[in-house]
Amino acid sequence: MTSSGSILWVIANPDPHSLSHSLYRHGVEHLRAAGHRVHDVDLYATGWNPVLSEADTLGASGATFSDRQRHATTQDTLPADVARQQRLVAESDTVIIHFPLWWYGMPAILKGWFDRVFTNGFAFGVRDRDGKVRKYGDGGLAGRRLLPIVTAGDRADALGPRGISGDIDDVLWPLLHGTAHYTGMLPLRPHLISSVNQVGADTYGDLAEALTGRLDTLGTEPPIRYRSLRGGDYTATHDLRPQVRPGEHGFAIHRLDSSNHPGLQHLRR
Repeated sequence: MTSSGSILWVIANPDPHSLSHSLYRHGVEHLRAAGHRVHDVDLYATGWNPVLSEADTLGASGATFSDRQRHATTQDTLPADVARQQRLVAESDTVIIHFPLWWYGMPAILKGWFDRVFTNGFAFGVRDRDGKVRKYGDGGLAGRRLLPIVTAGDRADALGPRGISGDIDDVLWPLLHGTAHYTGMLPLRPHLISSVNQVGADTYGDLAEALTGRLDTLGTEPPIRYRSLRGGDYTATHDLRPQVRPGEHGFAIHRLDSSNHPGLQHLRR
């Protein structure tokens, strides 16, 4: 990534003394020292309100909530906290989402950030010149990259391809495919930091070095290549055509390349 890259780093961890926060501070400092423009948002420290409600659409018209959200988005009447986050996303080349894996997903406060910020008319629901909705490989956030940084108490192998917890790419399918790919973002393989409860002073340096190494490749690392909606692989009802990966099922069939990409860090003690 060139030094002109603009990065938004969103962290959702309630403990400012956690391993996550230490690595977050280390990573932000590293990126800024390398000349990147970095905006960092600590959701817990700023008291982010994660609850999407009619308060976000006051004064907007529309038959459904989604319609009212779209009206508020296009008419610039969203709450100031939401509008600010949207500006940060819009101005970024890469969005880093940093969180602990809780019950196989992200903390509620972070899910609420997506609920309130990725609105109809901003991240999705946008149309091309022909009036078709842009989604699954295109969308309101097309061209931006998304990197999840995930801390987990489980072992790396448990979150690997044959692990009991499921491969981390599959665990984070809703984020990687359902949010990033759906809105046109380029999802990068999750940066998994495992066995966090066993990290000590003797291993922290390796984790920090691995993270900065990953950050240095943000602009060049190949993203996960999911099939696009308009690439010809799907029918009018959005299921894969019979001749594409016949007889196979599951998340993997929606990827163009199932091979591993450089930069995935299944970190072990």
